[in-house]
Amino acid sequence: MNNTSTQIVTTPPLAAGPPAAPARRVDRLAPIKKVFKPIASLRLTVVLFALSMFLVFCGTLAQMDNGLWAILSGYFRGWIAWIPWQVFIRFGQVFFWFPKTWNVPGSFPFPGGKILGGLLLVNLIAAHLVRFKISWKRSGILLTHGGLILLMLGELITGEFAVEGIMTIPTGQASSYAEHADKYELAVIDSSDPKQDQVVVMPGSLVKRKKPGEWIEDERLPFDIEVVRFLPNSSKPRNIRPTEDNPATAGVGREAIVDEEKAVSGTDPDGKINAASAYVNLRARDGGASLGTYLTSYWFNEQTVKVDGKDYRIALRLQRDYLPYTIYLEEFHHDLYPGTNTPKNFSSKIRLLDKENQEDREVTIWMNHPLRYRGATFYQSGWIDGDLGTKLQVVTNPGADIPYVACTLVIVGMTVHFGMYLLNFLQRRTA
Repeated sequence: MNNTSTQIVTTPPLAAGPPAAPARRVDRLAPIKKVFKPIASLRLTVVLFALSMFLVFCGTLAQMDNGLWAILSGYFRGWIAWIPWQVFIRFGQVFFWFPKTWNVPGSFPFPGGKILGGLLLVNLIAAHLVRFKISWKRSGILLTHGGLILLMLGELITGEFAVEGIMTIPTGQASSYAEHADKYELAVIDSSDPKQDQVVVMPGSLVKRKKPGEWIEDERLPFDIEVVRFLPNSSKPRNIRPTEDNPATAGVGREAIVDEEKAVSGTDPDGKINAASAYVNLRARDGGASLGTYLTSYWFNEQTVKVDGKDYRIALRLQRDYLPYTIYLEEFHHDLYPGTNTPKNFSSKIRLLDKENQEDREVTIWMNHPLRYRGATFYQSGWIDGDLGTKLQVVTNPGADIPYVACTLVIVGMTVHFGMYLLNFLQRRTA
């Protein structure tokens, strides 16, 4: 019998190696973040804020020589702002010893409000893609930044689509259009049709940039128009001096003349506006005979021009926006504080007539109680001299409610953010 021995062999344990590395999460947005990283830079944010402050500084100084509306459109709602060197001289004249006679011509280009605002918007969005992590702990920051983004978008919508005008209505009369206080148009009116006028208008921007020798020719016009001289703001008409050269050869301009004046600021407490004037030379179409040079102005009514035995009217007037309904002024009240000229209250009792929507109702508009109808808001803003009627401010702004929503988001976001930090601090203190 064979004895079989069993040998048990014990193998030493394997040496423990380093723990396996956890699987790395693949960031699918890494290529996008790499592209946006330079745009999300905090340094870029600081630079853009500094440039924006400089733009506001120059725009504020430029209002000394230009109107509010010109600065608003040219600086803060434009792509490129041409800043005159004279604004720095103005600063020195106000705060230092610079002589009042100093005048430096020329200007330099600078990024306007659209460029700076757009870059700040892109910078903020890129920062969230690159530097901020989305979590409930950062919900306050997300809400705050969302409010800021919405605020910038609201300003863009307001600047592009908001329309603001003044509706002037004498008592007992009606109106269906609002006039822009900062824009003009040259209108040629044909009243040969007893049912309605045929009107051809040229925007003030076109009239302003036309130079002598350049003719406005259009088949809808009964004559060609040359802008001899355009005055953005002019004085009231005065008598012509004996030795004075008068450009006008026809119309009311043969007996009166206007002088060019400095543009109003747009913030005048008396509500003054720029009273534009223009000398226009008219000729028969296709290079025909001259019809004379007319002085068209904010100060003058429509003037008659005869062409081939037919009468037309021409006028330089505030730009009009026609409404699809009519407002009739029934009563106007203007109350003053006793012994003063300070308005205590003024109100307009109007009748709203809208055939399209079959609307016919009476409404009273007074201070802080506007009328809102079909996307437009009517505010009581003033009155015709002598209390002969009312002036209603008409505002159409599709982004009017956006600032309220944006500010609410910012307030809620800041409350949530600081509230969470306060709660954590109190918890640690209790522990």
